[in-house]
Amino acid sequence: MGGLFGVVSKDDCVVDLFYGTDYHSHLGTCRGGLAVLDGREFTRHIHDISNAQFRSKFEGDIQTMRGTSGIGVISDNESQPLLINSHLGAYAIATVGIITNIDQLAREAFRKRTTHFSEMSGGGINPSELVATLINEETTFEDGIRNAQTRIEGSCSMLLLTDKGVYAARDRLGRTPIVLGKKNDAYAATFETSAFPNLGYEVERYLGPAETVLITPDGIEQVNVPGDSMQICAFLWVYYGFPASSYEGLSVEGARYRCGAALARKDTVKVDLVAGVPDSGTGHAIGYANEARVPYGRPFAKYTPTWPRSFMPQIQEVRDLVARMKLLPIQELIQGRRLLFCEDSIVRGTQLRDTVQRLYDCGALEVHMRPACPPLIYGCKFLHFSRSRSDLDLAGRRTVKELEGDANAHLDEYADPKSERYAAMVDRIRQRLSLTTLQYQELGDLVEAIGLPKEKLCTYCWDGCEGCSPQQEIWT
Repeated sequence: MGGLFGVVSKDDCVVDLFYGTDYHSHLGTCRGGLAVLDGREFTRHIHDISNAQFRSKFEGDIQTMRGTSGIGVISDNESQPLLINSHLGAYAIATVGIITNIDQLAREAFRKRTTHFSEMSGGGINPSELVATLINEETTFEDGIRNAQTRIEGSCSMLLLTDKGVYAARDRLGRTPIVLGKKNDAYAATFETSAFPNLGYEVERYLGPAETVLITPDGIEQVNVPGDSMQICAFLWVYYGFPASSYEGLSVEGARYRCGAALARKDTVKVDLVAGVPDSGTGHAIGYANEARVPYGRPFAKYTPTWPRSFMPQIQEVRDLVARMKLLPIQELIQGRRLLFCEDSIVRGTQLRDTVQRLYDCGALEVHMRPACPPLIYGCKFLHFSRSRSDLDLAGRRTVKELEGDANAHLDEYADPKSERYAAMVDRIRQRLSLTTLQYQELGDLVEAIGLPKEKLCTYCWDGCEGCSPQQEIWT
């Protein structure tokens, strides 16, 4: 997915930019970048962070960086921020999201015979460079950003560092957040509100979908008004978001406690210990344990100092190795016990299968699994929330194919927790993972736990719904 942080100050902003960007390291995967502007001179550094911490790569760079405004980014793949020279002036740009119609937009740009795109490692077009091309088609930054937001399919939030200040623009349907903060004589824009407290910022407000503001040392000016429709990714509260963050004013950790409590209220299984698959399952498990009044414990300790997040490596075998090496079982809490685990989700299930077997190897009597969201049936086409290259990588969709012979058959029934097909799918996944029981969160309970109306959330990966209206049925 990736994360963004931008800051404008009357004094040097580099320290805040460095730490504010670093607080997004949990979101992204391959590249980190910083750009600052001191007067009219840009300084930029980009590093590969796939096998190293962001801070370790940039600690030397920031000693030479000076500026009163800057932007930083943690990126999925592409190197950014990019430095752009155009008729609008020189600027730096960083983006987060996925442009599903990138090839179409590139062809349209080529037809004008005045555009080229730089070579990108691995081939393809750098999405941020394409966004800059769309911006440069207009006569002002404000109109250019609006042009990009209108024509991009998928999602794209962005920060532009200009001599006027920092433009912050949220994607057209608000699938990802941008939050504004203030301290003394400085203003900032961030993806994660957890970047603010230790730097002394307080939340000013949350940008609306498609809204654009210009941040200067004197304040925040709205330059493009927000749209009426929002489809923020519900998976942010389930998994991706940092526990200390809030989106739309709603706490990530609080939502996870409510998710766990909802799972407990619909459960009848008797267990000795409730645990979370660390780390993202922890909040859900605490909520479950508190509601069920069952002891909470940690049968696994997570070793993080030298291992990246297990979703980050490109190769499945490496992801599985990372996941295994990070989790250290505590046999005293496992042997002879009936264990219930809360997990944020079951994506492929390959890592979880190994985790469950290790619990049995350590003497667990029973292993029950309670994912905090419904089965993933549709691959996300709006954000890079997983490394799945096909819907058939998803445990749910793969099971549909096993049961039907056709991966696209009866998907509406497989998304309905009251249907026989749904029950058959869940039981097949349970058997594959060697679980005693498997019970998923229902979508209606997840929506209620988050606290936003269903029509303001993107739930596509669970129900295939793109921009559902309030009148459309949700599974409860």
